[in-house]
Amino acid sequence: MKLILKAYPDNINFKGCSLITGFHGIGATGYWSVKYLVQKLEPKRVVVFDSDLTSPVTSTAQGKLVTPYEILKKDDLAIFKVETPPFKGAEVEFFRAFSEWIIKSGFKEVVLIGGLDSSLRYDDSNYRVVCTSAFKPKGELEKAKILEDEHLIVGPVATLLNYFEIKDFPAYAILSYASPERVDPRATAEAINFLSRFYGFKIDVKPLIKGAKALESEISVEQKKVTKSADSMYT
Repeated sequence: MKLILKAYPDNINFKGCSLITGFHGIGATGYWSVKYLVQKLEPKRVVVFDSDLTSPVTSTAQGKLVTPYEILKKDDLAIFKVETPPFKGAEVEFFRAFSEWIIKSGFKEVVLIGGLDSSLRYDDSNYRVVCTSAFKPKGELEKAKILEDEHLIVGPVATLLNYFEIKDFPAYAILSYASPERVDPRATAEAINFLSRFYGFKIDVKPLIKGAKALESEISVEQKKVTKSADSMYT
């Protein structure tokens, strides 16, 4: 019998906790946001998952084994860290099972971090939000701009949002505008800044901004080289 998803231990109650997660997507915004949050908040690992729908990979961090799927917790915040995606074609089945586990585990709400193609931006805002019907926006979220009609969300964020909508469970996505062509540290910084304000924790994003400026400067130099090379063909 195929093991879709199994939590170890399977008896932890997360009543009153908010769960934050993100995945490999546009600008790798969700994935790197989660990695940075774990690095800076130093939450404790409380749950690991097993599944037949994922590759047999592992790694180490600070001398400790890191499994592909883990829940880490600090105070009332829990973080779901994903190191590798499920097998191609198994993503919907895996994340539906994960959604059901979330609901049964007593979480108050779920926060999904993702990237939004920066070519879609038409104003000076840095992100859009999407909420399930059961989520009641408060604070900064009451004033946040909702994702425009007809813009598509794809991948795990879409699977989770759809399932939570069906199950009448409170969840929202923070989608930072990001480059679709590369890792985008600035988009990660925007997502983390929002979450730190909303949930009341402090994280220094200066390293992310510094990395973004260095990357943007490098890209600018390369673009000038290409332009100069193209111009010289006609002189």
